Amino acid sequence: MSASPARVSVPEWLVEPEDADALVSGVWPDSAVRDADGVVRLGGVPVTELAARFGTPLYVLDENEVRRRARRTRIAFDEAAARHGTTAQVYYAGKAFLCTEVVRWVTAAGLSIDVATGGELAVALAGGADPARIGFHGNNKSEAEIARAVEVGVGSIIVDSDIEITRVAAVAAAHGVVQSVRVRVNSGVHAETHDFLATAHEDQKFGFPLSRADEVVARIRSLGSLEFGGLHCHIGSQIFGTAGFAQSAARLVEVHARLLADGPVPVLNLGGGFGIAYTSADDPTPIEELAAGIVDAVAAECAAHGIPVPVVAFEPGRAIVGPAGVTLYEVGTVKHVQASDDLQRLYVSVDGGMSDNARPALYGAHYSARVASRRSDAAPALARVVGKHCESGDIVVDAEYLPGDVAPGDLLAVPATGAYCFSLASNYNYIPRPPVVAVADGSARVIVRGETVDDLLARDVGVASTKGTA
Repeated sequence: MSASPARVSVPEWLVEPEDADALVSGVWPDSAVRDADGVVRLGGVPVTELAARFGTPLYVLDENEVRRRARRTRIAFDEAAARHGTTAQVYYAGKAFLCTEVVRWVTAAGLSIDVATGGELAVALAGGADPARIGFHGNNKSEAEIARAVEVGVGSIIVDSDIEITRVAAVAAAHGVVQSVRVRVNSGVHAETHDFLATAHEDQKFGFPLSRADEVVARIRSLGSLEFGGLHCHIGSQIFGTAGFAQSAARLVEVHARLLADGPVPVLNLGGGFGIAYTSADDPTPIEELAAGIVDAVAAECAAHGIPVPVVAFEPGRAIVGPAGVTLYEVGTVKHVQASDDLQRLYVSVDGGMSDNARPALYGAHYSARVASRRSDAAPALARVVGKHCESGDIVVDAEYLPGDVAPGDLLAVPATGAYCFSLASNYNYIPRPPVVAVADGSARVIVRGETVDDLLARDVGVASTKGTA
């Protein structure tokens, strides 16, 4: 077991609620309600029924919420682009959460797919995505991954280094095709939540310095097996507002305008990173406001340089799937801990933890929680929801007010877990990864099968050899 420093403070934003049962609007899926018995329903299905049928921990994904957010996002960017005489491409960022059903939902809503590995590419293809509408990211694509992308006709490969340009050009030449590539550049603008920082330097693994864009694009244009498709940039994650995007756009459009002198620059991809509400303190910018603000900023910069507005591309993931997800746990133990002389905390242990949601341990991410299987009249108590792993840093929800009578056997629901929870899940402490269940219109179905201990043992060659000699 490893230890981490104790955290005894209460976040300034956390306010004791009048009702510890209330489901905060914007944090939960639109379909989340408490029924007459106090049981939370998701997509019309009681969580008690979900837990009984599928067990806990359990990832629950509201299908209609994903579909609605995908359509709303596409429409927002389509309309913002149309006002400036251009079009928009919206790629769903598969790294947030990917399975074949989600691929079908988002492509039916008119979105393209963004993948970053051969595995993600395989899932996108298995889900029926049109290869021509797939963008392939990654800072270290293997030759096998590049070959597969070229073979199936991936629409755009985003090159991240000089070596990748060489690799993609060679593979495309060997297949007798011309492969469209976009160049990932670093604009020097870094945005996180409410703030952004602009610098002239980059110290990260992704992309080319903006100062090298002309040189890199000239090389791509000199290679017969490659076609330059435009610039790509990503400035951060969980971003509220448009200020960071506007500053990044100003830097990119300046280079874009320069590159037009020697040939077409079809697309300007400004990435994603749009924020969502994890707690009552978060106030994400509506997607319509984001789309209008960002595209307006691009258009203003293009007007200043006397160039037409290019096709604009974006890559939202979290903003589409994050709010649609809720993770269900069963409470195992509860105990009071005197965290400091003037602070007592209720520790609520659940049957999952950092293996199904690594974000609090990795990033100090904050989440919300509610007792979901009943209603309570008990006074709110300051609680910390923790997992069952042998790590003191195994925290699911760092600080939350839960009913003071929370007890073993209660179902606890953590909202806004649709993004980067399943994707980052692990088998730490040999815990099988949970299933993913889609809910919609009163029905539920498994869309990703959960693992069993037998699944884990089946990969252990020593177990197999022991059985063979028994």
